[in-house]
Amino acid sequence: MTQIDLRSEGHQHTPFEDAQALILGTALCALGIHLLTHAGLITGQVAGLAVLVSYVSGWSFGWVFFVVNIPFYALALMRLGWRFVLKTVIGVTLLSVMAELAPHVLRLDYIHPGVAAFLAGATLGLGVLAIFRHGASLGGIGILAYYLQEKTGLRAGYVQFGVDALIFAAAFALLDPVLVGWSLLGVAMVNGIVAINHRGDLYVGH
Repeated sequence: MTQIDLRSEGHQHTPFEDAQALILGTALCALGIHLLTHAGLITGQVAGLAVLVSYVSGWSFGWVFFVVNIPFYALALMRLGWRFVLKTVIGVTLLSVMAELAPHVLRLDYIHPGVAAFLAGATLGLGVLAIFRHGASLGGIGILAYYLQEKTGLRAGYVQFGVDALIFAAAFALLDPVLVGWSLLGVAMVNGIVAINHRGDLYVGH
């Protein structure tokens, strides 16, 4: 099994620090998903795919997101090790549960799609960044993006841009093009935050 050294040069995160990052990171992401779905927007990666499927099928985002991520754990286990997989499974599960609970504990009246896209992009980007920096991801393409960055130096945000292009092509064919257009703002923010701030030469968490 190929293991990737996720240790930073000067600090190894404690279990408490990892737990804090996973809880806060997934809470921020759940808030972002709640803002997006309330406004009828989408996002990228597997989360975007799960949102798209939930819109078309009527199935719950949380359950779709949880199930779609299962196959990606095999890649993570082979390439990134059991610690990464364990943290990622916990993160995916937390996000699935929080996304299910969000409409029941945070009810919104109205939010402009542009504002929703901006705020969702910010919360999702910061949430994903916190999770990445503690040696985990939210599954799916995040696993592949994290692996490629640690192995080749290719920034995770750039990998996600390519995948997002395919998801948005499908969204333009299925959803309101105006709302999909606003959604691009949120995705640009998410990937920009990750690409600029999650760099191996600056910080790699464990």
